Amino acid sequence: MAHEDAQTVVAVPAGERALIAWGFPIAGMALGWLLKAAAGWIAGLSWAPFQGPFKLIAQIPEPWATVGALALGLVAGLLLVLTAIGERLTVTVRDDAAMLTRVDGPSRTVARADVAAVFTDGKQLVLQGVDGWEHVRESSDLRPAELRAAFTAHGYPWRDDGDPHRDLFRLWVPDLPGLPDGANALLAARAKALSQREETESAVLREELRRLGVLLREEKRRQYWRLATPPAKDDRAV
Repeated sequence: MAHEDAQTVVAVPAGERALIAWGFPIAGMALGWLLKAAAGWIAGLSWAPFQGPFKLIAQIPEPWATVGALALGLVAGLLLVLTAIGERLTVTVRDDAAMLTRVDGPSRTVARADVAAVFTDGKQLVLQGVDGWEHVRESSDLRPAELRAAFTAHGYPWRDDGDPHRDLFRLWVPDLPGLPDGANALLAARAKALSQREETESAVLREELRRLGVLLREEKRRQYWRLATPPAKDDRAV
């Protein structure tokens, strides 16, 4: 957490960033080497899956087999680094507004006057309005204690007891009555995306449901919903 003039920035610590930048490529290379080393043994097991690829790997002469395995592992590790960097959330808190940004996603700015409660729900940061509308619900690995310190330092109403509207959420099941038209189809599509761990698609569907006034939270990939009326001028992604 860094203090810059009249704002506080909460981001992933430098140590964790370095661990990701170096650890993922090294782990990828190690895994590539292990797969190459075990290819001949696995190819000899009649019950093992993917016999074809392992037999092919076992037939590649040295040193090309080792070089190729290390190179592929390095590329896979670098791709994971880029994904982690793109998904990393940074929160900037000022007296007049809070900004949430990702490298590979839209930024959100919420005016302090529109915030009646700030809290964490599991690994999600939530900025809520006085009428219960959620201006922001973003997943992150940021430390709750640092988020609490940043928001309270700028006068935001942090709630240690969590969501004041938590009891209004209901478990979603297919064809549930009481939802706006089209919401059940979106929730069904999102349930599939969650089961397949398609985070980008589930985030897109969450925003579509927000447009219908349906707010969501998850527990163990189960969707819970409640209705809320969007404000006339909601926060904007920029």
